[in-house]
Amino acid sequence: MLGEHVYAVRSSWTGNRGTGTSGYRDYDRLVRMSIAGKPDLEASADKPFRGDPARWNPEDLLVASLSECHLLSYLHACVTVGVVVVAYEDEASGTMVEDGRGGGSFREVVLRPLVTVADASMTDAAQAAHHQAHEWCFIANSVNFEVRVEPRVRVAGD
Repeated sequence: MLGEHVYAVRSSWTGNRGTGTSGYRDYDRLVRMSIAGKPDLEASADKPFRGDPARWNPEDLLVASLSECHLLSYLHACVTVGVVVVAYEDEASGTMVEDGRGGGSFREVVLRPLVTVADASMTDAAQAAHHQAHEWCFIANSVNFEVRVEPRVRVAGD
């Protein structure tokens, strides 16, 4: 399993209204993201940056990547300590701050997983597994801002 892994994505701008980028307001920020063998993802800029709010934007995708990476790492961590997870939901959010020069950066992302375990005896180990999941998450280890995890654990049937 050790080694280098390469991920290839094709991004195609689909927002040319006929005059290309002749002016800042003359084109749409529509993008098609493609990966061989997977459904295309229709994306855009965020609405404040003249994008289509109905489409995924880069900021959404970054927060989603962190949320999914933690989820998958967490499920593995639970298996290794004998915790049976029967449901997992996350209400993740990220805060990005503009720098006034046309750029900006994320300040933080907060993951708020709600995990349901099969038995009350698993609650403490389920809570502790979040630390291991955070250590294992490739995406969280790749960003230069804080990724906080505020987990909650409940027991099935309660």
